Amino acid sequence: MPSQGGTTIYDISIDEKTVPGLFQEDSKLAELVTGICNQILKAQQAEHVGAQSYERTDTRTGYRNGYQERTITTRVGPLTLLIPRTRDGDFSPELFARMQRSEQALVQAMMEMVVNGVSTRKVTRITEELCGVSFSKSTVSSLCAKWSGVVEAWNNRDLGGRVFPFIQMDGIYIHVREDGRVQSKCCCIAIGTDEHGMRSVLGIRIEEKESVEVWDRFCTWLEERHLHGVDCMTSDAHHGLVEAATRHFPGATWQRCQVHLQRNIRDAAPRAHQKDISRRYRDIVNAPTVEKARILLNETLDHYGKSAASAMNILESGFDDAMAVMAFPPEYRVHIRTSNTIERLNREVRRRERVIGIFPNTDSPLRLLGALLMEHDDMWKTSPQYMNMTEYTRWKEERTAAPVASDPPAHSAPQLVALA
Repeated sequence: MPSQGGTTIYDISIDEKTVPGLFQEDSKLAELVTGICNQILKAQQAEHVGAQSYERTDTRTGYRNGYQERTITTRVGPLTLLIPRTRDGDFSPELFARMQRSEQALVQAMMEMVVNGVSTRKVTRITEELCGVSFSKSTVSSLCAKWSGVVEAWNNRDLGGRVFPFIQMDGIYIHVREDGRVQSKCCCIAIGTDEHGMRSVLGIRIEEKESVEVWDRFCTWLEERHLHGVDCMTSDAHHGLVEAATRHFPGATWQRCQVHLQRNIRDAAPRAHQKDISRRYRDIVNAPTVEKARILLNETLDHYGKSAASAMNILESGFDDAMAVMAFPPEYRVHIRTSNTIERLNREVRRRERVIGIFPNTDSPLRLLGALLMEHDDMWKTSPQYMNMTEYTRWKEERTAAPVASDPPAHSAPQLVALA
């Protein structure tokens, strides 16, 4: 094993019977690579112990202790390598270490493909083309399980180092196999914007369904991780979510998502009036002041009070909650008046969920969807500032310094109130 310029040169021999078969049989290439790798491993062991097999020398530093078979999957097919062992157990072949890194890189690529929306069946076909062997769906799923610890640590991280004035919460349903049957589960997700105007995914939990108890546990979990400083929570009008938020974020504003309210109104309106009612609704929520919005509201109620009574009842009852955003400075209203940000995130979650179809257990969606949310959280950390919080900080300081009066100031945020 001569060395030139710090590089070890191995003397490799090739069986003359193998060479002709390289141009006729694909399996011969794997045989050739296996033979070469085993010779390199043997040479590295000789270099490590300071002697060839059965050689007597004063420079010997160790003794051989047999071999251990290990099959490695490569692009030329599976290679059965004879990994040399030594009595002291401290021999770790460099070649095998490099192959382990390659194997780990393949596993990482497989997991990333699943997270990025590639079905496990497609992953199986891709790896078969790359490596010459097929990985089953269960194998791909078990490899993804290696992310469990990483996702769990991120999902339960402490939030106390940042203040989140604006948060959004929502739930989407997925299918999970449990107790031998397919059940519907709710993914509860929360995101927030911190005092520096940067967005972050606060966490995800898999629950049985949306209810007061479920959202109460979710909010408790966020509080235990020291979420604080919430001034506004935007969501749809789910009773359980709003009631739980009332309990856990006292003094904060609940902003009913204006897009969700518009859909509710449109669905309740006669088809002939849907287009005009939607136009009037947009004029109402985009009004520069609450007073102007209320004038437009009354005009709409008078015009459609009889022909679209159900839609008008929804509009009238949801007006105050949808216009709660008017308590905040104008430059922030566009960001907090809807739950569009978390809805876009939910669409990404749904796209991955459709690939899987039915999750094999409860841990699986938490692992896969949690990894996806981790990626979005990392992306948001390096994205441009979502909100410039300078004006908000000044407005907040003015409100804090303002003397207590019998009448609320013009810009005071309404208290978060649960729906009846």
